Amino acid sequence: MASRMAWAMIAVSAAALPSAAQRPAVGPRSRTEFDPVAQGYRLAWEDEFEGTSLDRTKWKPRALGPRGPSVVSEEAIEVRDGYLWLWAKKDAVGRMLASAVGTQATYQFRYGYIECRAQTQKSPGVWGAFWIQSTDIARGEDPAVFGAEIDIMECFRKLGPDIVSHNVHWAYGPNQKSTRGMQSTLPGLSTGFHTYAVEWTPERYTFFVDGMPFHEATIGISRIPEYLILSMEYPNDPKDLARTLFPDVFVVDHVRVWQRPEQATEKAGVRGKP
Repeated sequence: MASRMAWAMIAVSAAALPSAAQRPAVGPRSRTEFDPVAQGYRLAWEDEFEGTSLDRTKWKPRALGPRGPSVVSEEAIEVRDGYLWLWAKKDAVGRMLASAVGTQATYQFRYGYIECRAQTQKSPGVWGAFWIQSTDIARGEDPAVFGAEIDIMECFRKLGPDIVSHNVHWAYGPNQKSTRGMQSTLPGLSTGFHTYAVEWTPERYTFFVDGMPFHEATIGISRIPEYLILSMEYPNDPKDLARTLFPDVFVVDHVRVWQRPEQATEKAGVRGKP
């Protein structure tokens, strides 16, 4: 049996830690799967990616144009067979295409249990990510007022097999702060579909994989509405792509936002510009 420390939930409650390094990978705190309905949550929003194109009443392509060594392009976004396919691929002239969609212009919310079911990319270099963010994050340093970037799941293959990472960043700019990467590991995580989630409350973030809790953070808590993002990212340094196999893809089966009745009574709105 793993030691008590190895299975313990990592709680971040002191001053913000340096953002450069990742924490060691740990297994789940508990094998009991979280049931949002049993915890008083009700389904507030979802997309199961039915049809043959992106539902633009829910999502818009995000950050189109140059981004690092790549170009974020609608050519790399596909909906078919009940899934959203976010590609990392090269076009006819050799440009590296990235993909991202978000709900900034269509849906924002505060607090809840937020999950996606997805299959991560196969190769290192590029990485699939599921996150939420505030439109005001670069306007000030207090996350309660200006929000945070909450990385519900990022898959960095360079960290090793069967590992995903979670993080929280706030105060974009010269004084940016972070919880530092919190790694979760589970046998078989590198293959097939798995669920990735966060429970966001006024007091903490709790990160889940396949319904099981792995990490908790009690700093960087956003108390303003945020929006959903799904993306296939590239590193800033093209040398990190040496082992990337093109094309590669991040496949999403569904995204769901669960809220308690008192949270859902807050009008879901749109902040900032799309």
